[in-house]
Amino acid sequence: MHYIINFVMKKFLKLSIITLMLSTSAFAGTDGENELSKKAKQTKDCFEPLNRATFALNQGLDKVVFKPVAKVYRVLPSPVRTGASNSLDNLSTLVTIPNNLLQGDFKSAGINTARFLINTTVGIIGIIDIAQMIGFPEYEKEDYGQTLGALGVGPGCYLVLPVIGPSTVRDTIGSLANVVGGDPWYNVTVANDTQYFSDVDYWGTRVTTGIDFRAKNIDSFENLENNSIDFYASVRSLYLQDRQKKIANSKEVTETMDDGDWEEIETN
Repeated sequence: MHYIINFVMKKFLKLSIITLMLSTSAFAGTDGENELSKKAKQTKDCFEPLNRATFALNQGLDKVVFKPVAKVYRVLPSPVRTGASNSLDNLSTLVTIPNNLLQGDFKSAGINTARFLINTTVGIIGIIDIAQMIGFPEYEKEDYGQTLGALGVGPGCYLVLPVIGPSTVRDTIGSLANVVGGDPWYNVTVANDTQYFSDVDYWGTRVTTGIDFRAKNIDSFENLENNSIDFYASVRSLYLQDRQKKIANSKEVTETMDDGDWEEIETN
């Protein structure tokens, strides 16, 4: 019984860490009537009062925990932060590749497999992005929520999960795939706890991913918060537009300060 309880708690904690970063890393957006925003507005905010209360809780946690830690992280030398970010991106390809396959995008699956092998070996566990240096196309993450969307599954209601942050019913279900065999890194660290890797390795990378993401976007986050009439609505619009863009593999610019601001930690 103790093992079962511990197992369940680890899964919940993992999901909490990932999506908290999504909640606390929103960036500027407007209500322009492009195609992405129109589709995003079709997603209903079925639980808006509860979502707003949860959003306020998450913002409070960001101010007292994640933002201070991110500011300390930014003091590290740039090469150290770049190497950490590259290595974390390299690990995320382990989730991107199976989603490429599930979506029938075999070309991208092959490219990302080669990217992972090159960067893991020549690039020293991904610290150096050798693949980019030799001309590989820009890396685009995929996750199980995107795959469900590509297969025609609707987003369901918009959600703001405690600690976790912005999501939808579809994306929440997609995130669960990571802890039931969909994430190879999770499988060799937490699920199987091999002699080479342990829980500490997995949780360490998850926490570092969140800190790295938050540190990159401190200024953008503050600008959005200071200039939004309704901060909650801005975050909701941005999240839904970005998810729609990723599902459609669209190059249309999401109305943000940086089109890479809403990378899927989450789900990776």
